[in-house]
Amino acid sequence: MSLLDEQSAVTVLGLGPMGRALAGAFLDAGLRTTVWNRTPGRDRELVERGAIGARSAREAVAASDLTVVCVVNYDAADAVLRRDAVTDALKGRTVVNLTADTPDRARDTAVWAAEHGVRYLDGAIMTPTTTIGTPAAVFILSGPEELHREHRPVLDALGGTLTHLGEEIGRAAAYDIALLDIFWTAMAGYAHALAVARAEGITARELAPFAQGIGAIMPPLFGELAEGVDSGDFSGEGNPITSSASSMAHIIHTSEAHGIDAGVMRAAEGLARRVIGLGHGTDGFIRVAEVLGRR
Repeated sequence: MSLLDEQSAVTVLGLGPMGRALAGAFLDAGLRTTVWNRTPGRDRELVERGAIGARSAREAVAASDLTVVCVVNYDAADAVLRRDAVTDALKGRTVVNLTADTPDRARDTAVWAAEHGVRYLDGAIMTPTTTIGTPAAVFILSGPEELHREHRPVLDALGGTLTHLGEEIGRAAAYDIALLDIFWTAMAGYAHALAVARAEGITARELAPFAQGIGAIMPPLFGELAEGVDSGDFSGEGNPITSSASSMAHIIHTSEAHGIDAGVMRAAEGLARRVIGLGHGTDGFIRVAEVLGRR
């Protein structure tokens, strides 16, 4: 029996750590799963667990009505999907692209898919590989609602929460970018804090429990501040942006006294001073979001 004699429930293209986790979750759910990776050999463990190793990308996508793509970026995805043989095999089938990239790239891929008769959903994975197949996994999708409904039973095998954010195809990537903005800005702040603390004789382990306390303040603030931003209420009652700018200046002074680059904090202070200069000194720091968005 050849690979194409019996259809798989799903094909996974890309077998890096996340792609292997996705394929593994499908297998654990008992789904017939076809896998392919540009670098040979990555499928060995999955094949031993029951996956079907395709000999080519074309063979892989032809094996299933649903193909899930998870590669490093859209350049890599395009290099696989936009080859004539693969594109022809995808006609009438569905691609769910869980590759991280920009909203514009998602929209461009959707145009390509429509032009070639490929049904397309774009998405993002918001949690680490260790969560895939568990209740802690978080996925977001955007694109045609009927495609989401049709393939939801298979995608549910990935575990956790899968949220369809709407039909505008770039919406999932936009959420991904915004949420990663929070994560990497916070990580940059933590790395800087560790450098300053070490310069003052405080170890990372000593600082960590207090850092966790600061982090715990943030989640409720996100909800409270979001309501104000959407309603145009940037009130700084209790903590005006003038106070924020003052504390930022202290951080900059201490950092630079130790020869530590304070460029990120200088940028943040500059935004705060800009808000103050526009006459919003009694507002809270979140007024920066409105100023940044001005055209």
